[in-house]
Amino acid sequence: MLNYLLRRVLGMLPTLLVISAVCFLVIKLQPGSFTDQYLEDPRFTRETAAAISRQLGLDQPPVMQYLHWLWNVVTRLDFGYSFLQNRPVVTVIGELLGWTVFIALLTLLVSWLIAVPLGIYTAFNRHTLTAQIVSVLGYLGLAIPDFLAALLLVALVLRLGGTNVGGLFSPHFIDAPWSTARVLDLLGHLWIPVLAVGLEGVAGLMRQTRASMLEVLSQDYIRTARAKGAPQRRIVWRHAVRNAVNPLISLAGLSLPTLISGTIIISIVLNLPTIGPLLYDSLINKDQYMALTLLMFSALLLLIGNLLADLALAWADPRVRYA
Repeated sequence: MLNYLLRRVLGMLPTLLVISAVCFLVIKLQPGSFTDQYLEDPRFTRETAAAISRQLGLDQPPVMQYLHWLWNVVTRLDFGYSFLQNRPVVTVIGELLGWTVFIALLTLLVSWLIAVPLGIYTAFNRHTLTAQIVSVLGYLGLAIPDFLAALLLVALVLRLGGTNVGGLFSPHFIDAPWSTARVLDLLGHLWIPVLAVGLEGVAGLMRQTRASMLEVLSQDYIRTARAKGAPQRRIVWRHAVRNAVNPLISLAGLSLPTLISGTIIISIVLNLPTIGPLLYDSLINKDQYMALTLLMFSALLLLIGNLLADLALAWADPRVRYA
């Protein structure tokens, strides 16, 4: 297992290198550059824009820009400066990373706690009216975009007279020290983004759980357990769930980058302090080093998620072993 883990970690390095080159190429294929915005301002001349371009190193060939960035990353872990923020990329991302990870993990936890039991229930009671209603709601959850769900929840809260919409804190709690009142205010704001972001995840995970359970329930060992008179609870948790959880573990590993970089629109709609809007702004304004670092971070999360999913799969299923 240790050799397998070491090989996987070392294999991430060339993968990340290729991903970084492709991402930088795609970013540079965009027409124009960051300094084009200065040409639209009559206060700036072409000479001034050219001087800014030289100062930022944008006058160099794209290959040299990429190699210079890569050398700084490898030797000093320096991911460059954000042109928009005029600060190091790591500093800007670090300010938003905590809330981004917190919201993502909380959403993932809530999604699993809701979706897995619903998937198990609909699999064992698939011919009942309740299971049919839950399945229809699951299809609706997949069809409704997360930002539309957020807008509907915001409209509902405002119609009921509530004010805890947008952001994570009320204005007077933004810079206040932590207290019970501030935590309650956070919870009052947090449920809307968690529910809106997790709606699609709950629907997809519930349908995946239901499909896996139905496949397992048709196996011979399930019929044998029922023929022996095993209790329903034992059949569900000891035989069915343990064998149906494998696809869910793989799905969990793939969901990490989606929760962080796939919620750009809803973060803009709800004014959430996450890196989603930061990625959008950097791509729109051609802030190349910020955009490249965020894309690399998303790719790294995908590789780490796959690795953790493989390790969890080996732990959950004794039949799976990695040499």
